[in-house]
Amino acid sequence: MAAGSLLSLFDDIATLLDDISVMSKVATQKTAGVLGDDLAVNAEQVSGVRASREIPVVMAVAKGSMLNKFIIVPLILALSFFLPVLITPLLVAGGLFLCYEGAEKVWHKLSHSKDKDHSQAKALLEDNEADLRKVEEKKIKGAIRTDFILSLEIIVIALSTMSEYPFAKQAAALSFVAIAMTIFVYGLVAAIVKIDDLGLYLSKGKAMAAGVGRFLLWLAPTIMKLLTIVGTIAMFLVGGGILTHSAEAVIDFHHLLESIHSGVAILDGILPTLVNGVIGLICGAILVLLMSFVAPLFGKKGEKKS
Repeated sequence: MAAGSLLSLFDDIATLLDDISVMSKVATQKTAGVLGDDLAVNAEQVSGVRASREIPVVMAVAKGSMLNKFIIVPLILALSFFLPVLITPLLVAGGLFLCYEGAEKVWHKLSHSKDKDHSQAKALLEDNEADLRKVEEKKIKGAIRTDFILSLEIIVIALSTMSEYPFAKQAAALSFVAIAMTIFVYGLVAAIVKIDDLGLYLSKGKAMAAGVGRFLLWLAPTIMKLLTIVGTIAMFLVGGGILTHSAEAVIDFHHLLESIHSGVAILDGILPTLVNGVIGLICGAILVLLMSFVAPLFGKKGEKKS
């Protein structure tokens, strides 16, 4: 009898693990696009620190990302169970934030193209540990803040693929996806930021190894420059995607886009992405413009009070 109960328990566990595996696989496929954007954004966010501090900074952001997941997974599960109507407004707020952050980066780059930020270079030359720590802390906080929004989007998409499963299985699968996603993304981020170190090590070797090392040394800054661009574009794509998806109850974007490209297959995948990016850019630009008017008002109030 005891042996039969034990076998039954093992069978239940095997069934549960199998269900979680299937749910996680489907969720991962559905979130692959956002996951790629998450990787690009975070690699760009943590770049530009001292070589000796790259891995500690990535680890600090990874810990913050894991904390984000510990907040997001129970929050989304609770909202989906008790107040599902609040999930869309929460996503829209996050999408607007991503659009704003992307547009703010573009505006700062354009308006300060001649006035480059030399704070990190100055701190490195002066070996000013306090200033370097401030640069690192700013990058870590910014990366964790952006990770929160991207993680929120990924968890909501993942949960949408599990609606037919019981609540307990949803919680287990989402927890697995959250942990696996964090390990995968920040493992790759760590590998990307250390490409130059690998290139330097290989360049001291012989023949082919030295050639590969020199190639990696050339490739590393190119990748980081590319990630800066891709990371910013990803903010518009993800933010705009959230907004267009949330607005589909009012405007049927899918039907509208189908009527525009009228069966041209190549536009089927490009046009929705382009629309998401344009909407993200427009919304971000509007928010940056609004903030340029609102921020000084609060600044003046703060000065009067002090």
